[in-house]
Amino acid sequence: MGKLNVSVLRYLTREDFRALAAVEMGMKNHELVPGTLVASIANFKHGGCHKRLMNLTKHRLVAYERGKRYDGYRLTNAGYDYLALRALASKDVIASVGNQVGTGKESDIFLVADKDRKEMVLKIHRLGRISFRKIKEKRDYHQHRQSASWLYLSRLAAVKEFHFMQALYERNFPVPKPYEFNRHCVVMGVVKGYPLCQVSEVSDVPALYEELMDLLVRLANHGLIHGDFNEFNLILGDDDHITLIDFPQMISTSHPNAEWYFDRDVTCIREFFRKKFDFDSELYPTFKEIERNDNLDITTAASGYSKEIQDDLKKAVELMKEEDESEDESDEDDNENEDNSKSTQKDTRNLLERYLDDSVGALKDSDVSLPFENDEEKINLDQFEKLNLSEEITSLNIEKDLPQENSPDGSTGCNEEAESVDKPVQFKKTKTFSTRSVSTIPPEEIKARLRKQRIKRQQKEQKRRLTTKGEASATNRVKRESRDTINQVVEFCEW
Repeated sequence: MGKLNVSVLRYLTREDFRALAAVEMGMKNHELVPGTLVASIANFKHGGCHKRLMNLTKHRLVAYERGKRYDGYRLTNAGYDYLALRALASKDVIASVGNQVGTGKESDIFLVADKDRKEMVLKIHRLGRISFRKIKEKRDYHQHRQSASWLYLSRLAAVKEFHFMQALYERNFPVPKPYEFNRHCVVMGVVKGYPLCQVSEVSDVPALYEELMDLLVRLANHGLIHGDFNEFNLILGDDDHITLIDFPQMISTSHPNAEWYFDRDVTCIREFFRKKFDFDSELYPTFKEIERNDNLDITTAASGYSKEIQDDLKKAVELMKEEDESEDESDEDDNENEDNSKSTQKDTRNLLERYLDDSVGALKDSDVSLPFENDEEKINLDQFEKLNLSEEITSLNIEKDLPQENSPDGSTGCNEEAESVDKPVQFKKTKTFSTRSVSTIPPEEIKARLRKQRIKRQQKEQKRRLTTKGEASATNRVKRESRDTINQVVEFCEW
C-alpha cells in the first residue's frame, strides 16, 4: 500500500476506465462485485467486459477474490488512485506526477504540475495502514456506521481536509492554498520550508513561540481546535513564519473534550521549545480565555459541534423574522406589538448567548446522557422495576414449591434438611483397580499403517497445491456442486 506507479495510466483506454468506474459503483453495496454486475453497469455496446477486467487485474487495479457465497472483483488502492488522477487530469488541474516527497501514518505526498509547469502538492490519503487502524477510536468518520471500507474512509478524510483548508485560507490563516480534490486526493499549493522538527536554530525563538500561541488562540476564537498541533505539522518558511498543515482531525470548541485537546496542543508546543531551544515561558493561553467570534465549526461540520445549537440558531433566525414582521404591523396595535417584540428580542438574545457559550454547548452534546425531562418517564421506570421485582418473587415461590411436588408424601422437605445437618456424612468404601491395555498388533503392521497415512496426506497436499485459482476455481466449484446435486437426485430416484 502507498506506491504510486502512473506509467500504466497512459495506456489505459476509455473502456478500461468505464469498467474500473463500474467496479467502484458496485462496491457501494457489494463487498465483491460480480462480473455480470460490472457488465451491466459499464453497459458496453459489444461486450468485452471480461477482457477489460482481465487487463485491469493484470495491472493490479482490481483484484479477483473468492467470497463465502459468491466470487467477484474488488477495487484496489492503485485503481482508486487512477480514477482520482483521471478525474483531476480531465479538469486540467494536474498534467504530470513527480516524486514522492513525504509519507505519513495516513497519507502520501507527491509533487505534481499542471500544463504550465506550475508545481503543486498532491496528498493521497491512505487510511488502513498497520500503524493507524483504530479509526473508530481516533476519528468520527464512521458516525452511525458499524464498519466501512478503507477507501471510503480515505475519501471522507480528504473531503474534510479540503473544506477545513478552504475555510481557513479564505480567512487569511497560514495554510497552503487549496486547488481541487477528488475522491481521496487533495491538490494544494507548495509550501517552501522545512518541518519544525528538522529545524535546530531559529533567529528569534520568543517571537516564534508567540506566533504559535497566537495561532492556537485565533483558531479557537473561530470555533476550531487543531487536535494535532505539534512540530511535525508546522512548516517553518524562509521568512521564519509558520504554515499549518494536516487538518482532518480538527474538532469544534463545543466538543465535550475540547478543553483537554486545547491544553494538549499548548503542552506539545511548550515541551518542544523547552527540549529543542531550551526556552520555557510562563505565558501560555488557556481554554477559558477563548472568545468566540466566528462559527467555522458549524460551517465546516467539525467533530463535536452540537446539533442542538444549530437548531437553536435556526429558531433564533425565525424569531428575528417574526420580529421584523411584527415591526411592519406595528401601526394596528402598538401596545401588543411592543410586548411581543420585547419577548422575541429576549428569546433571540438568550439563544445567541447559549450558542456563544462553549460550556453550554459541550453539555448539550449528543454523547452526554441527560436526566429525565418529565416525571412520566420516572413513573414508567418505577413500574418497570416493580414488574421485574414481582417476576423475581414469583420465580422464588416456584423454586420453594418444587420440593412439595417431588416428595411423594407431600412434605416440604425442611425437616429432612435439618436432620441431614445433624447427622454425620458417611462414605462407602470402594476398591479401585488399575488396568493396562496391551497391543496385540505387531509393530511392523503399525509402521506400515503410519506410512500409508503419511503417503495419503502428502498426496492430498500435492493435489491442493495443484488446484486452480481465480475464475477457473469458481467454475470447477460450480461443476462439483452440480455433480453432487445430480448424484443425490439419482440416489433418491433409485430408492
